[in-house]
Amino acid sequence: MATLTGVYSYTPEGFRVTKDMKKSFDDQGYILVKGLFDQEEMTNVKKVFEDGNIIEDNGFTMEDADGKKGRMVLWNSPGNDVSGMMARCEKVVNTCEDLLGDEVYHYHSKLVYKDPFSGGAFVWHQDYGYWYHNSCLFPDLMTVFIAIDKCSRSNGCLQILPGSNKCGRIEHGVTHGQNRADSERVSAIEKVCPKAYVEMDPGDTLFFHCNLLHTSSGNESADRRWALLTAYNTKANNALVPHHHSQYTPLHKVPDSAVRNCTNYNDFTGKDFWDPTKADTAGQAILERQAKCEK
Repeated sequence: MATLTGVYSYTPEGFRVTKDMKKSFDDQGYILVKGLFDQEEMTNVKKVFEDGNIIEDNGFTMEDADGKKGRMVLWNSPGNDVSGMMARCEKVVNTCEDLLGDEVYHYHSKLVYKDPFSGGAFVWHQDYGYWYHNSCLFPDLMTVFIAIDKCSRSNGCLQILPGSNKCGRIEHGVTHGQNRADSERVSAIEKVCPKAYVEMDPGDTLFFHCNLLHTSSGNESADRRWALLTAYNTKANNALVPHHHSQYTPLHKVPDSAVRNCTNYNDFTGKDFWDPTKADTAGQAILERQAKCEK
């Protein structure tokens, strides 16, 4: 088992990616920034999800192999609520642009919530394992994972194979509605890129490359595990064909103070929530393709 090495602490004054951070991201596929968001900022964003109907109105469920349920809400545009301020704030967007070396745009965001004892697992995969099929030619995408709750081994924290981003895109199949990397390949990679658990406190933020192999187990604890994930693509890598996630749209950055100062908790105008069950959405085609694969 590996120990996380690409771990850094956030300093509000002039925070930018250093040469060491960039090397960690390129070599290991991630950097973990401790305390990127403080308690006041996290309290503010939690109001969006805890006090309103965003989960009730837009959430959907994916069952794992054990019948546990992974729940999420997914949207394609950041919007102007507090979660949108997080996705657009300079300390997040500038970091992504420094790491990827290009202007980035908001690809999509999602709240992933694992309920106590029943929260489902997510199988080993690369995000580019399926974003590739969205006609993004290059693996110039990344995800920003913000811990809303404490993420521990007992409640299903993220697990990664540091350095696996250098293995290129791996073939994926569909298992129980989830995209799964070839298990033999993953086992072979784990021998040279040992697994690491990404335990995080609220406000800690993991920036990881779209080819980094990752998974998470079910929630076996009495504590919920909520996380906010935002994916970014580079402008130069805009998908060739319109699909169920965003095409290039210039991202209007906001100052970091916007996360703390925003008081919009329930106006989600323009967020474009994804409903995978509606026949008139791209999600239906995806579900149909997955069903065929599972037969």
